[in-house]
Amino acid sequence: MWHCDEQAGQNSRDPRITALLNQYANPSQPAWVARAPGRLDVMGGIADYSGSLVLQLPLDVHALALVQPRSDGKVVVISRAKELQNHFRAEFTASALIGEYSTVRNYLHRHANLAWAAYMAGVLPVLAQEANLHFLHGITIIVDSNVPLGKGVSSSAAVEVATMRAVLAMANQVCDGRTLAIWSQMVENYIVGAPCGIMDQMTSACGRANQLLALRCQPAELLDPVTIPSDLMVWGIDSGVRHAVSGADYGSVRVGAFMGYRIIADITKNQVTITAGRATIADTRWGGYLANITPSEFMQYYADSLPVQMSGADFFARYGATSDAITAIDHQRMYAVRQPTFHPIAEHHRVRTFGQLLATDTTQPAVAELLGELMYQSHVSYSACGLGSAATDAIVTAVRTLGSAHGLFGAKITGGGSGGTVAVLGRPEAVAQVRKIAQTHGSGLVFAGSSDGAAFSPVFCFYYND
Repeated sequence: MWHCDEQAGQNSRDPRITALLNQYANPSQPAWVARAPGRLDVMGGIADYSGSLVLQLPLDVHALALVQPRSDGKVVVISRAKELQNHFRAEFTASALIGEYSTVRNYLHRHANLAWAAYMAGVLPVLAQEANLHFLHGITIIVDSNVPLGKGVSSSAAVEVATMRAVLAMANQVCDGRTLAIWSQMVENYIVGAPCGIMDQMTSACGRANQLLALRCQPAELLDPVTIPSDLMVWGIDSGVRHAVSGADYGSVRVGAFMGYRIIADITKNQVTITAGRATIADTRWGGYLANITPSEFMQYYADSLPVQMSGADFFARYGATSDAITAIDHQRMYAVRQPTFHPIAEHHRVRTFGQLLATDTTQPAVAELLGELMYQSHVSYSACGLGSAATDAIVTAVRTLGSAHGLFGAKITGGGSGGTVAVLGRPEAVAQVRKIAQTHGSGLVFAGSSDGAAFSPVFCFYYND
């Protein structure tokens, strides 16, 4: 039977943990188990990569990662797929997961049916590079997540953060939440190859239950969390349309935003140095972040100078490169520029206003309606960038139609857009209306409830004895 320190409490007796131990763990080795939640993007979304403030709710759904040492030089990754009532297994050579990130990425992606394992196995090359931790003797990584895939609630970040936390615990290494998140983001950016911002991993690592994580993404500055007043509640409604952060729409909008910032740097005569296909901008005015430009500055001085759209080839001919180290520009593709550039500038202003309004008397209908209007504006801006979808629009329209008379104030598409989940703001007693909207216009799935991030959740160590 598997045993854990009695001081671990009831959480160590989670039936999901028991199932992992009994079905997959090797009784001859200790096992470490960590958890990390998904997140609901209340405000901020894709503006994170431009330095915006974001407000994120850590959800109750979470990933569990169990790790054990091996002695055969292999890395074995097992992922339980709840949707299929099945599991996937992949096996790699431990030494092949140490080296340049591009080399490891190619190794993990050499077969399309093994690419899913990069989210877990990718922790090892990052720890080798960033913390000089090597697992050449081998390691088993087993993940069970009830964060639904493709819903836009950071299933990938939950898996990465939980795995990173468990592996660090096995290595007896202490790591603060911010570093845990940054290293986990590196897994997704450099090993998985998805150009996500930092907010997903920061929420999964550093979020606190029933509070909005306030993060200024410059690059990852935690502010005091924002309390959701008791007279308000936030839900997530799954649209039923699958979302993927690696999708072309998200990537092209991100490229367009960095194109816009590079053009503005040229207009303001900032010194630009291009090295190895990347621009370094000597920006003393906005600190290198597009979000620090105010909406009025943008509209008065820069909007008319930005092209509505521009081809990758024309951009390279005129400007050479952007300052984004994650995305690559396709010379043959046409990119929207003006709207993707304006979105994070306006969103940063909306998020700051949203957070300040939550600290006022939200029982006043006018305050709650202003909060909702900010969410509606964010939703419209997503669509203008090309990140909307008919399914998410239908949910937002249903919320708007019922409105404050039914205790509903606002709604917006979340995360990377193009489907996924819609965040809804309302009075707690409006829950029946929310569930009805979810059944009528979405998949029926509603995200509610919250939990602590990985940095504030215990890691359990289990030993087997008869």
